[in-house]
Amino acid sequence: MAPKKQFDTPPKRIALFVTCMVDMIYPEVGLATVELLERHGVEVLFPAEQTCCGQPAFNAGFWDEAQPLARRFIDIFEPLVRRGQVDAVVAPSGSCTTMTSHFYALLLAEDPGYRARAEFLAAATFELTEFLVDVLGVEEVGARFEGKLAYHASCHLLRELGIDRQPRALLSRVEAAEFVELNGAEECCGFGGLFAIKNGDISTAMGQRKTHNIAKSDADAVALCDVSCMAHINGLLSREGQRCRAVHIAQVLTNQVDVAPRPRQTQAAPPPPPRRWQDDKANAS
Repeated sequence: MAPKKQFDTPPKRIALFVTCMVDMIYPEVGLATVELLERHGVEVLFPAEQTCCGQPAFNAGFWDEAQPLARRFIDIFEPLVRRGQVDAVVAPSGSCTTMTSHFYALLLAEDPGYRARAEFLAAATFELTEFLVDVLGVEEVGARFEGKLAYHASCHLLRELGIDRQPRALLSRVEAAEFVELNGAEECCGFGGLFAIKNGDISTAMGQRKTHNIAKSDADAVALCDVSCMAHINGLLSREGQRCRAVHIAQVLTNQVDVAPRPRQTQAAPPPPPRRWQDDKANAS
């Protein structure tokens, strides 16, 4: 993996790689990402012709099918960086950032021209929290959350990209939030893309371990950096009747998360008064 691109001055324009699940299922996460970047003086360019990066096919072993998607991604984003139209590519996903910045070189190993272009692009591709903290030098974003906030470390983000300090730094500066450490925060939630389909029972058991730890934490919300994990965890939380919800960190940082009201603590009703003196005597005995 080539070293990340270094900037003499803070970047002013980026290309947003929004990812499939954000585009099709959670557009509010994409909008929150744009708002967050623009709030810090970064112009966001959205290449409308972008498509899937090929990760599902790659992970399933269909490399021949993934290669055209990888080449298309490179053809769309790499010229923007090389010509200086944008300073970097940013994605609100550790999973898809891993695919485009780590695995394209492997996927295109037999194609020297595209592999070189992939390595050039990888150096300028950043996950959202990595870009905010490491590139822009931002940790305080003006966010506020009145409740207990926990953090789940998504697998690709933590294990492939080595990103953990950055989202935690951003969450620690959220005003009014009580940050609670989630037991097993670094453990997989069980989604894993196709893993959840091929190994449904194991996936569910892993997810239930995660939601059990969430319940024990008493968190009002669990922030994370991948909507795939968010969908899986929320499905289980909903089925279990838990009030806590998993939310993307961009939504927390743009004040788009409401805290669900806690259930009222009601006192047990006193027993009814005895109707006859015999009843009172029986109760006393």
